Amino acid sequence: MLDRSQPLTLTDKERIRYSRHLFLPEVGETGQVLLKRAHVVVVGCGGLGSPALFYLAASGIGTLTFIDDDEIELSNLQRQILYKINHLGQSKAKAAEKVLASLNNHITLAPIVGKVNNDTIARYLQGADCVLDCSDSFTTRYVINRYCQANRIPLVAGAAQGLQGQVMAFDFRGDSPCYECLFPQDLSANNETPAQNCDTLGVLSPLLGIIGAQQALLAIKLLLKQAPLSHVAFFDGMTLLQNTISLKRDSDCPCCAASKKG
Repeated sequence: MLDRSQPLTLTDKERIRYSRHLFLPEVGETGQVLLKRAHVVVVGCGGLGSPALFYLAASGIGTLTFIDDDEIELSNLQRQILYKINHLGQSKAKAAEKVLASLNNHITLAPIVGKVNNDTIARYLQGADCVLDCSDSFTTRYVINRYCQANRIPLVAGAAQGLQGQVMAFDFRGDSPCYECLFPQDLSANNETPAQNCDTLGVLSPLLGIIGAQQALLAIKLLLKQAPLSHVAFFDGMTLLQNTISLKRDSDCPCCAASKKG
């Protein structure tokens, strides 16, 4: 992992690699150094995590931690674009490390084979500047949301099903609402049944690429401090229309109330 106590600059090779970023006034060399110094954690290396990780690695995020406890199956290859036939049966996190290392050898990769829960989250997300929730479990989403809010870590959450996708940004460095304001836990978590997961529900594969790429984009904007404090975007894969709305805190949100007490 990068030693962020030391000043960082770009090498000559990095200036060539990231030259299209350096041309942008919104990034430039100063912004690219910020990305180089950043530590982003991605929870879930599946349909959303795959494109998100590709773009974060390609963009020069200095340290990428990615977490998944699953192994690669044939049905994953329809949408989880990190993986190939020769990866079947391998750990998703370990296979992702090999692919991302072949894409960018200027960054630090930290794969974790494990599951995020109340017992592991502090260890797995230690030192994160931004977290991407690419998981497919309501339970995991609420654990991540509460931890990020309590520790003031920006969070970008994505979801996709059928032809509908959502991407949400919560900048907990400010007075942001949280995921639970949008999806109350007593309504969402209690409705999570075996019939409502990625094993039994369909999704068109490019939709995951669109949402995962937007998660990576929002993470970069948050790291560069160029993103709105908090918002949710709804994307319709049939019409290609996207509707973005700002979010406000729910006065009855128990997560936000707990955060204020803390």
